[in-house]
Amino acid sequence: MAENSYRVLIVDDDRELRTTIGEFLEENQYSVEHAASARQCHEVIRKFHPDLILMDYSLPDSDGLQLIKEIAAAERECSIIMLTGHGTVDLAVRAIQEGADNFICKPVELPFVLRMVEKSLGVRQAERKNLAGKICGSRYRRNPFLGQTNAIRRLEESVQRVLDNDCPILIQGETGSGKGVLAEWIHSNSQRKKENFVDLNCAGLNRELLESELFGHERGAFTGAVSAKPGLLEVGHRGTLFLDEIGDMDIAIQPRLLKVVEEKRFRRLGEIRERNVDIRLIAATHQDLAALVEEKRFRSDLFFRVNTITLRIPPLRERVEDIPVLAEWFLGFLRDDLSMTDLRFEDGVPELLQAYHWPGNIRELRNVLERAALLAQGRVICQENLGLQPRRAQPTPASSTPHAANSTLDEIVRWHIAETLLQENGNVDKAASRLGIPRSTLYTKIKQYALNKNQHSVQ
Repeated sequence: MAENSYRVLIVDDDRELRTTIGEFLEENQYSVEHAASARQCHEVIRKFHPDLILMDYSLPDSDGLQLIKEIAAAERECSIIMLTGHGTVDLAVRAIQEGADNFICKPVELPFVLRMVEKSLGVRQAERKNLAGKICGSRYRRNPFLGQTNAIRRLEESVQRVLDNDCPILIQGETGSGKGVLAEWIHSNSQRKKENFVDLNCAGLNRELLESELFGHERGAFTGAVSAKPGLLEVGHRGTLFLDEIGDMDIAIQPRLLKVVEEKRFRRLGEIRERNVDIRLIAATHQDLAALVEEKRFRSDLFFRVNTITLRIPPLRERVEDIPVLAEWFLGFLRDDLSMTDLRFEDGVPELLQAYHWPGNIRELRNVLERAALLAQGRVICQENLGLQPRRAQPTPASSTPHAANSTLDEIVRWHIAETLLQENGNVDKAASRLGIPRSTLYTKIKQYALNKNQHSVQ
């Protein structure tokens, strides 16, 4: 049976019919459970959480119309197809009015049942995709592994190993390095690719807005909630949820997210009942989450759950040889987007791009090339259009530079840290990333070596 197959519940007191339909659907990669009565149906729903219910109209303890009403009253979100041996136009109309997606008369033909099941589930899937399209913006459809450096090849190999593993993924990388592009690529090449990819940037959102966007809310849950609204968890059901800059998530919301990861359950704001959700979590951050845990700004239990699989995207300065490849890709995109089929680089532009340090990484490269394309004369992007200055080495007095022959290891390490902080303008996050150590470790070294925080403007 295929992993992540849709779940179908067959409700009929005819055991032979249930078995026949059930085995046929299982052969077509569906997960199937059975119930012989309305009471059993409610019990199975609570445990199985079906995506679709095939129910007989005549049941020992109820009828199909009543059962549909009860399912609707309990706000169980699933497709329903009614089966009956006494089909009439009136009954079919009433079933649809009560909430059924379709109506099938007995005796049933198995291929027809399969087509109706696929059609009903396809409609629900299309509804979620349409809602996701309205909520979430689109990204550049870029291959996150463009280039040939060892750093990007190692990343690709790591991603391929975890592609079909449903465990949470944490993507670490500097701002603009392509964390969102990688997350969407993972989804598009995983077994959840036919479902929705929904994303939310946690940075800059206050607690109330973040909760509403993620979990949804009921009417009247707060001032201004004039109608119920599904959150991204519901929109992304069976798909992938990408939480960018998870390190900025309000700590009061983190226990609710932990429950989603561990138990696949959540509540809308202002709601009593719990909803079930099947979703894969991909999180991203440019921060050191371990340091945030030490500072009590991030929950340790959530950290250990989202940190199951960690992927690190190298900054652009660590893959300089890939810059011309990325630049050519963006140039091709701009040719199509701006209808400038003959747009090209002047000689020397790729080398100038490689000489720049790109603090904003790939996002900055994209923005620079977009601006340059608009400024280009004669469809040729020249050096002046870029507005870049090659990175210059920081002047260092010869007497202050340690030499391996006559310096201790501590002196060399202290000098290297001080120089890195100076070159990164005192930004601890960037300096720690460049040094390849956690932010908390860098703070310890700053204290250990008595580095002047005012001089280096440590952040």
